[in-house]
Amino acid sequence: MRILVTGGAGFIGSHVVDRLVDHGHEVVVLDNLDPQVHGPTVERPHNIADHIAAGRIDFIRGDVRSRDDVRRALDGVDAIAHLAAAVGVGQSMYEPHYYADVNVAGQGMLLEEMAREPGRYRRFVVASSMSIYGEGSYVCPEHGVMEAEPRPEERLERGQWEVPCPRCGADMDVGRTSEDKPLQFTSIYAISKKTQEEMALCFGHAYHIPTIALRFFNVFGSRQALSNPYTGVAAIFMGRLKNGRPPLVFEDGRQSRDFVHVHDVADAVVRSLELADATSGAYNVCTGRPVSIAEVGAALARLLDVDIQPEAVGRYRAGDIRHCIGDPTLAREVLGFEARITFDEGLAELMAWAGEQDAEDRVEDSFEELTRQGLVR
Repeated sequence: MRILVTGGAGFIGSHVVDRLVDHGHEVVVLDNLDPQVHGPTVERPHNIADHIAAGRIDFIRGDVRSRDDVRRALDGVDAIAHLAAAVGVGQSMYEPHYYADVNVAGQGMLLEEMAREPGRYRRFVVASSMSIYGEGSYVCPEHGVMEAEPRPEERLERGQWEVPCPRCGADMDVGRTSEDKPLQFTSIYAISKKTQEEMALCFGHAYHIPTIALRFFNVFGSRQALSNPYTGVAAIFMGRLKNGRPPLVFEDGRQSRDFVHVHDVADAVVRSLELADATSGAYNVCTGRPVSIAEVGAALARLLDVDIQPEAVGRYRAGDIRHCIGDPTLAREVLGFEARITFDEGLAELMAWAGEQDAEDRVEDSFEELTRQGLVR
């Protein structure tokens, strides 16, 4: 197929491009080389530079919000992996227009141009996010599976970080979050990703384009922007440690996430593009294994052989959740996807790549900005 990858010069997108080229597809990349992600002086997409030099892909520096750029990128395309997005929960809360513009209006432009010739598209894959779940699934020791409500502000102010049972108030245990869990939005970013997902599935259904929304959990690995303070926690912590500073951890550091390696994520995207049937729907891209935020910092310090432990700041960020661990069952059964890279293997891969990278530590600047906005309390 001839496949368009929006955001194909970025962290996840470039790994998807690698795999598509290996599978013999023609690839078009549309990417604006956002300075926050790629650096302020980048003129060439270094993640895919070898493919461009060898003539293996067509690269267009452009924006998904530009009709001309999108129309040019779609020329002759059979399938699309739409990965371009503004990413960052905290930043989205004080730049809501930008996030809505890039994520929602940008995808709207893409869909509008697709609607000119909808019959030629064999597959549309869009990047969704675990953030649309809000809090994950929980089990009360006394009352069983319960729907978690956002944590009350007064509990957070007292440093009571765990999620209470809405019936008895006891701290609940963490369960696996499946695709049928009711969605709960705690950030502008999450709302934008839910909107993207629903727009894609609605559009695909109307025009008979098989469409898959992949709900990425916490993606980590090589090519993640080490100097972007709003990127994934593993890359942020790596950037801090490379500069000899302790990773800053909100709350007490025991909140947990489902960390899935970028190579596995790329596999999920390519599998979805190559499906032979008309499968559509939303699917978790996850491991089903919990890792605490403090564990991430400690593990990276061990791998770097530095005696720097994460610093729990005892404060919380508006919109943050406590735990969210994915259920990988549906993606395994329908897409044939299963994450295979362990957390330790993934960190070793990230560390090997990061050893050759420079990292500007901008975490404290972002922390100060969030505090100034009243979003860190």
